[in-house]
Amino acid sequence: MTDIELARIPAGELVRRDVRGRARGVIPIEEFAIGAYPVTEEIVAELIGEGGGHPRRPATALSWFRAVRLCNAASEWEGLDPVYTFEGEEVTWHRDADGFRLPTEAEWEFACRAGSAAPQYGPLRDVAWTALDGVRSPQEVGAKLPNLHGLFDTLGNVWEWCWDVWDPEQSDDVRVFRGGGFSDDAWAVRADTRRGASARSTHADVGIRFARSSS
Repeated sequence: MTDIELARIPAGELVRRDVRGRARGVIPIEEFAIGAYPVTEEIVAELIGEGGGHPRRPATALSWFRAVRLCNAASEWEGLDPVYTFEGEEVTWHRDADGFRLPTEAEWEFACRAGSAAPQYGPLRDVAWTALDGVRSPQEVGAKLPNLHGLFDTLGNVWEWCWDVWDPEQSDDVRVFRGGGFSDDAWAVRADTRRGASARSTHADVGIRFARSSS
């Protein structure tokens, strides 16, 4: 199978800020690893035999439920312990498993920022596919500049599902995605922007990025 290239993210702290930039909380982050690229159509085709005609583009139209099952499929392919088990639509995360998983929101933002306190880690035209480029579909991964962790396309190109529930007090059906997409403007393509949708829904501009806990 095509290698799943991961980057190691050191432990640290994510400072959450309000709309005026003032700190409103600090979240500790343990060391973990995350994909250098979004999961591509090529990887999905190799894992489950379903792929489009653009191997190097991010895989999209994946529901959150399909995303966690892809994580398990990648784990089994690599001989790792699957992270998730399922009982109907209830998904349990086994945190002691060494396989692939979705990043948490906090992990995703910490990895995306790569030490930057700014909403973007570089000029958008240089680091992200957005509305500025006038494209009408996801673009091949790795064509823009990476952040300081060596991660490509965390901003722009496609949004990425995270593990987290949008609002636990309302419903556990709505899950979060982060990062902005190819048709979004600068106000959406930011490290701190969060959106969400039903875990069953699929979108032409939402994909995934694998993560793994440190052993």
